[in-house]
Amino acid sequence: MVEKVELIDVSKCIGCRGCQIACKQWNQLPAGLTMNSGTYQNPPDLQANTWTLVRFREVSEKENGVEWLFWKDGCMHCTDATCVNLCPVGARVHLDWGAVGTDIEKCIGCQTCVVACPFGKPRYSEGSNKVYKCNLCTDRVENDLSPLCVKACPTGALKFGEKGKMIELAYRRAQELGGDASVYGDKFFGGTHIIYVLEKKVGFYSSLPAKPKVAASVIFWKELLKPFGAWEAGMGLASIAAASFSKRRRNISDNHRQNNSG
Repeated sequence: MVEKVELIDVSKCIGCRGCQIACKQWNQLPAGLTMNSGTYQNPPDLQANTWTLVRFREVSEKENGVEWLFWKDGCMHCTDATCVNLCPVGARVHLDWGAVGTDIEKCIGCQTCVVACPFGKPRYSEGSNKVYKCNLCTDRVENDLSPLCVKACPTGALKFGEKGKMIELAYRRAQELGGDASVYGDKFFGGTHIIYVLEKKVGFYSSLPAKPKVAASVIFWKELLKPFGAWEAGMGLASIAAASFSKRRRNISDNHRQNNSG
């Protein structure tokens, strides 16, 4: 298949959550009980049963007053994907058209991908002992349909198509917006298959690290555990993941509070 990319133009996002609901419906993901935490964003973060999330940030600037920023968040589908490279059982796989798919039956819940993902997207479920993330509607794309999040978007903020055309469109749109507008994703890890057009500097978008990087400790332990079988290696990595996961959750919580106070 032709390599394809989803383009997210945050300047056109109105926060309707159409993409979020469409993802839930198509993938038959159960709802979860949430509480109002004083922000439009709900649930507060990606979850094992929430693969697509519309994030929200309120920004106060002297020149422009108060602005609301909305953007769709989920797996970036890297070309050189750390989750694929480090999974000890091959549960993460590259698909012909570029996305990173999941063979959930193979997943042993070691959470290596949770810790290793430079963008922090996969989510672990204690109930099933599996790790979940967006699969970019693989079943739809392989039947010549766009991901349902793209189909559900009412403003054209989401587009899906051949990689070269989408990247060209992204840079043209960033030029049209001017100012601090930029393209995000095409330069990381061999290029991601989710590309953003950001209206403001990347620092305004809390879920998009300016310089994403892989945790060196995970790579080190992966190499150290190579002589062991997949299960033993996975369990060894799981112990590392548990400690790192707790630290990451604390960091996410801190960032969330800072973003909503800014």
